[in-house]
Amino acid sequence: MTLQDTLEMIKPSDKDYGAKAAARWDAIAHPLHSLGKLEDAVAKLASIQKTDRVRLDKKALVIMCSDNGVVEEGVTQTDNSVTAIVAENFLDMKTSVAVMADKLGIDLFAYDVGMVRDTRVEKRKTAYGTANLAKGPAMTRQQCIETIETGINIVAELKDKGYDIITTGEMGIGNTTTSSAVGAVLLGQPVEIMTGKGSGLTDEALAHKKQVIKSSIALNRPDPKDPIDVLAKEGGFDICGLTGVFLGGAALGIPVVIDGFISSVAALSAIRLSRNAIDYIFPSHVSKEPAGKFMLDAMGFEQFLTCDMCLGEGTGAVMLIPLLECGLEVYNRMSTFEDIDIDAYIPL
Repeated sequence: MTLQDTLEMIKPSDKDYGAKAAARWDAIAHPLHSLGKLEDAVAKLASIQKTDRVRLDKKALVIMCSDNGVVEEGVTQTDNSVTAIVAENFLDMKTSVAVMADKLGIDLFAYDVGMVRDTRVEKRKTAYGTANLAKGPAMTRQQCIETIETGINIVAELKDKGYDIITTGEMGIGNTTTSSAVGAVLLGQPVEIMTGKGSGLTDEALAHKKQVIKSSIALNRPDPKDPIDVLAKEGGFDICGLTGVFLGGAALGIPVVIDGFISSVAALSAIRLSRNAIDYIFPSHVSKEPAGKFMLDAMGFEQFLTCDMCLGEGTGAVMLIPLLECGLEVYNRMSTFEDIDIDAYIPL
């Protein structure tokens, strides 16, 4: 699927089914809307799946792995060799999110969309890492589009395999730098408030990181009205790939869950490319990164979880799944007021 074809396929979700789901919630023997966001989430799922009998039988975690040339500028604690090590650890059940996904029955799919080393991770590589955004655009416009299309086509493959929902994750040393740069441009916010310490920087190193981002934006002059231009000049292949996942989910009717800050930058990029994509996207938690709340607010989302997490990899996104499943159990199994012969609650 091409990017253009995908954008043309994205339509608003069917709110009639959401209304039917909301009506069933009101009929269930419990105080009206007493399960709050869980009720809203089930209704949103119904709108996406076009049925009021919602299912989440097969669940996937898609992790995009790539490297960023800006690491040359000393904006991280570690070098890019760590990306490949952690990426292979996903396959070996040696990362936090791998353990969590296994516990929750979520199938993990890791993809190499731009690591500088070849590993056992499945290759969908656009290039061996991005260029250094401090010296020029991180990638070409065509590379950006190609990587977005990689994400779209991964969703198409998962749909063919029967997956009902996709959670998102990423791995790439330096990607809080690229995310801060893209987020700052798209939101028109100062770099200073969009940039955090990532995996742990000193105050001095954080000041340097902010200056690198500011200088890059001044050099590359990304157009905030053109998300592709912003991603190509300031982003990373992981963000582009995830942007494609959010767009692919919207085009093919599969809900996609945001993880943390980096994933939210991809979600916002997708929404800027197609406003209707927002109907198919779910937040999970709010990242402890300074810009985490900014990103959710910009999309009109409110987090389900506040856990002070900022690990990435998909750890926040997968945590939403058991909440949704608990909501669905009540929705699908609980008796109605009529079933137990008591008067229903009436909205006042």
